[in-house]
Amino acid sequence: MFYEPGKTAHNLPHDPFKACVAPRPIGWISTVDKAGRPNLAPYSFFNAVHGNPPMVMFSSGGSVDSLRNARDTSEFVAAVAPKSMLREINFCSAPLPPGEDEFEYAGLEKLPAKCVKPHLIKGVPIHMECEVFQIVELPSANPERPCAMVIGTVVGLHIDDAIIRDGMVDITLFEPLARLGYQEYASISETFTVKREDFWK
Repeated sequence: MFYEPGKTAHNLPHDPFKACVAPRPIGWISTVDKAGRPNLAPYSFFNAVHGNPPMVMFSSGGSVDSLRNARDTSEFVAAVAPKSMLREINFCSAPLPPGEDEFEYAGLEKLPAKCVKPHLIKGVPIHMECEVFQIVELPSANPERPCAMVIGTVVGLHIDDAIIRDGMVDITLFEPLARLGYQEYASISETFTVKREDFWK
């Protein structure tokens, strides 16, 4: 099949685009507003974008609170969402009014960050404390729900010692969640090693 998004119909019951870019890691984005009130929301448009310095991004097309807070305070924390906390992650996607605490709503305990004001999430093995580097405005079908990509420089990285094995982070020890298409999710429980030079022989 072939279609031109926005121009021609795909003739499928659901938009296939997100299923074509999968799996996508889920970033659990913690922010605070100008009054210091916390916000916590999961994003499947989330990834690393640079290695030196380390940088990550999340793209906001739904929760306007995370975008507004990142814009107002220039800080956020990106947590890597583990499979074991799927219930709490789902609770944090609820459309709560601005200023209402998703940590409390989902029964999560806040932990203090070291370099930024947004909180860490107790029980999550990886957190990246970030300072906003750039916000890239994106098209939006609804003017009341602006879309943007928030790029942050990682200024602090928390890694639970329990997921470090032989000097390396072993993600199979906490099974990070990934978003597939539609309402489907996956977790990473197996990895394999391939060296580039293995194919050069």
